[in-house]
Amino acid sequence: MVRPASAKALAAASTELADRDPVMARLYAEHGPCQLRQTNPEGPFAALCRAIVFQQLAGRAAETIHGRFRALIDGPLTPEAVLALPDEALRGAGLSRNKMLSVQDLSTKVLGGSVRLDRISGLGDEELIDRLTTVRGIGRWTAEMLLIFELRRIDVWPVDDLGVRAGYGRAYGLAETPKPKALLELGEPFRPYRSVAAWYLWHAVDVRTPEA
Repeated sequence: MVRPASAKALAAASTELADRDPVMARLYAEHGPCQLRQTNPEGPFAALCRAIVFQQLAGRAAETIHGRFRALIDGPLTPEAVLALPDEALRGAGLSRNKMLSVQDLSTKVLGGSVRLDRISGLGDEELIDRLTTVRGIGRWTAEMLLIFELRRIDVWPVDDLGVRAGYGRAYGLAETPKPKALLELGEPFRPYRSVAAWYLWHAVDVRTPEA
């Protein structure tokens, strides 16, 4: 089992990065120790459903559609409950066809056992990413957000995240936003606390930290 990072561990990692790097020291002075948002109270399945709904939407619109989707189910949000909903209900809540198919595929794979969300705490980061990305509509970025915000993995480096890339470019005074391949190498000095570094870089561009 990979233990989630505690608030104490996140604070210690923040201090360590600030001691190592003057840019991180400045961000630490501005924003304090890394504080990840609360995990989804309904668990990782609900978190992934939310992530699918939120893809490529502005926050307010996504919140509205997610609220309508959640209101379709009276009781716990489970794969069985999602699959019991008719397509018309999901589409009526505002889900695009692709998102409807994604939440249905997630539900089917969780029920079928090919995606085991009850055992994810025991999986390594890359193993979990490989399993989650078998689900329609779930890419590496969505899996990484689950790792950071739901599982509290402390060394995840989401190089495809535009906020992290833009934050690095601004914080370190680069003429251009680094591409994912370049950012992969630029993140090496932050090991083993790359999730914490990403949190500071999101704040460097004043963006709302992504939700898993």
